[in-house]
Amino acid sequence: MTVTTSLDRLRREGEVFMEEISREYYLAYSGQKQSPELQPVYAKHAAILGDESFALARETFLDTEEDSEERRAARLMLDWQAESQSSRQLAAQDEREIAWEGTAVVQVSDTRQLQFQAVAIELANERDARVRHAIEAARNKLVTAELAPLRLERFQRERDIVEGLGLGDYVQTFELLSGVSLVDLAASCEGFLRDTNDMWREVLPEFSRRVLGMEPSELTRADAGALFRAKSFDASFPASRMEESIRRQVKEMGVDPLAGGRVVLDTGEREGKRSRAFCSAVRVPNEVYLVMRPHGGQTDWMTFLHELGHALHFAYMQPDLAFEYRWLGDNSITEGYAMLFDHRMQDRGWLARYTDLSASNLPAFIRAAGFEELHFLRRYCAKLVYELELYGGATSWSSLPDVYVERLSAATTFRYSRADAFVDVDPRFYAARYLRAWQLQALINETLVERYDIDWWRNPRAGPWICSALFGQGQRELAHEQAERVAGKGLSFAPLLRLVEAMLS
Repeated sequence: MTVTTSLDRLRREGEVFMEEISREYYLAYSGQKQSPELQPVYAKHAAILGDESFALARETFLDTEEDSEERRAARLMLDWQAESQSSRQLAAQDEREIAWEGTAVVQVSDTRQLQFQAVAIELANERDARVRHAIEAARNKLVTAELAPLRLERFQRERDIVEGLGLGDYVQTFELLSGVSLVDLAASCEGFLRDTNDMWREVLPEFSRRVLGMEPSELTRADAGALFRAKSFDASFPASRMEESIRRQVKEMGVDPLAGGRVVLDTGEREGKRSRAFCSAVRVPNEVYLVMRPHGGQTDWMTFLHELGHALHFAYMQPDLAFEYRWLGDNSITEGYAMLFDHRMQDRGWLARYTDLSASNLPAFIRAAGFEELHFLRRYCAKLVYELELYGGATSWSSLPDVYVERLSAATTFRYSRADAFVDVDPRFYAARYLRAWQLQALINETLVERYDIDWWRNPRAGPWICSALFGQGQRELAHEQAERVAGKGLSFAPLLRLVEAMLS
């Protein structure tokens, strides 16, 4: 069998595998199955996920020229094969963990139980701080005893598997296969945290006292959801109008929000559905699910916009793109599109047109949005710095919970719990994808304003350009490459800092 034929087989059968494994995750995370059946899928496709396929992908990568299109494609294929080595060996553990999350119950008191997946929603909607902290304490006790050990074991095994591939240590392997310098990004994160310290210390007391009636020193992570839930604005973001308003905006932009039926909306309540919304591309670009479990108010609107950005990206990819450019690649790209959409909740014109916010309430809402944006940027900067220690190997596993608490609490002021040191982690440095996405969406927004005016989101010429120049290209490019192509600028925190300062002014 020739190398070309073998690579063609990896692409052809790899797409079938990705469709089947994606469907399993979708059904489980949406609450339609208690747990995904991952192991049978990996067993069925063992021929393209084993050592021989990894060796072929590695050989192809090493044989291609730097900066060539062949090297670009080969890097994505090798990254996929490397990730598959871990995923295949950890499938049984992932099944147990997902099943646990879908069935676990938090015993808050003798008379009150909460489904684990519903805790975040309860905390966001609970007004009494004492009740929030009681729920948090019960949840942390359960996580410490049952979920955290599962996650710790997974990270330990994953690091061993990746470092056994012969591509370097975990961080070096990620940087080689992703094209992202984590060290440089972490240095930028440290700089952003320093640059925004005074701003954060100034604005946090205002919101914590006014919204929660609490001093910053009293805040725990359980209070964050309630603080950013912004219940006082609920009347301006009715659940009954959310989908209709947002779909109307997308149509005004010249795009079918359901992509001719390729996008399916799953936004109702269902027991076992994850509290964290997600978009599942089961067949790219023909079958894409937007899944969310309602929290209420403006949080739902922002979440729906975010996941719709993902869904439209997947549904409007060119169907003839190579497997690796549709299914693989730098997820900073799709996260950037999701953020481009969810950041309409910071756009005065968009809010005035599509929500019930009055002119008198708009300034206060924008300021609250700026506060929330600053919090999440600081939180994710701290997450990335922590995750470099998590994966780096220089810090002992037993010391990491204290490092996690120190890093996250210092960045946000909210007191974090050691229980979440291995739970509050998106695998494979996904925090880096989010951070680069934040930077990318700011530059894309600037480009859209230049091309289609400040209200590009209702310009019928803007949507087709987005679908063609952005969505249609899949994830062939790295985020910094797309930034240069679309905006002629490099990625940085500078435009984000300017936007936050403007919203808070």
